[in-house]
Amino acid sequence: MIAISLLLGLAAMLVAGKWVIQRTSVEASTVVIAAQNIDVGTRLTPDLLQSADWPRASMPPGSFQDVKALNSRVVRINLVRGEPLLESKLAPEGNTGGLSGVITEGNRAITVKVNEVIGLAGLALPGNKVDILINTKDESDKPISKIVLEQILVLAVGQDLGRDETKPKVVNAVTLEVTPEEAEKLDLARSVGTLSLVLRNQVDKSPGTTGGIRIADLLKLNPAAAVIPVPAPAYRKNPAGAKRTEQTVEIIRGVQKTEAKLGEKEPG
Repeated sequence: MIAISLLLGLAAMLVAGKWVIQRTSVEASTVVIAAQNIDVGTRLTPDLLQSADWPRASMPPGSFQDVKALNSRVVRINLVRGEPLLESKLAPEGNTGGLSGVITEGNRAITVKVNEVIGLAGLALPGNKVDILINTKDESDKPISKIVLEQILVLAVGQDLGRDETKPKVVNAVTLEVTPEEAEKLDLARSVGTLSLVLRNQVDKSPGTTGGIRIADLLKLNPAAAVIPVPAPAYRKNPAGAKRTEQTVEIIRGVQKTEAKLGEKEPG
């Protein structure tokens, strides 16, 4: 009886162990991942990549299983260590790397000279979106400030394509990604006025188109007269020996100021 009990217990353990293994086993495959942090525009080499096990049921679309298939491809975005390589993160085949591999097909890259103020004190980083503000003179030879381009992608700051957020980096040039029409507008704008970059929220797609601002709009005052409210004087009976005094109230109309007399009786 003891031997039979031991045999039955051993069989139960074997069956239970097999059931647990079947429940917990995951069919795995391989996927190519970044062996280290990779900056945008980098041309891939085998030492930058490695293969790793990945659950077959959750394989990311566009992934690669062979490191050799990625030889000489160029990354379009910054990659962190352990991140899988996807087709959507790579430039089309044939790119030689650098800035040309980052530009979206059909767009252009143009560099704008900036100083510490125009360049947002180094806070505009590759991957950020900015608006372009111009300060120039209108057809009447009057100063005007206006946003001429919106949601422009920053490709590079100086000669740096990477996104290093450890500290601001003041540079003298910023490279932007624009369409051919935007490139023409930007080139004309920098020749007729002073440009400034306006940093915007990455997910904000709302338009910021305005009519611009002029000096007259900046200093525009309400044409209606601005009257300073004055409490109504309290009149009392004039006792014997009281003398009459006069007070004034200021009335402001636009930028002109006038005074009006207001009589009031006070004890002498």
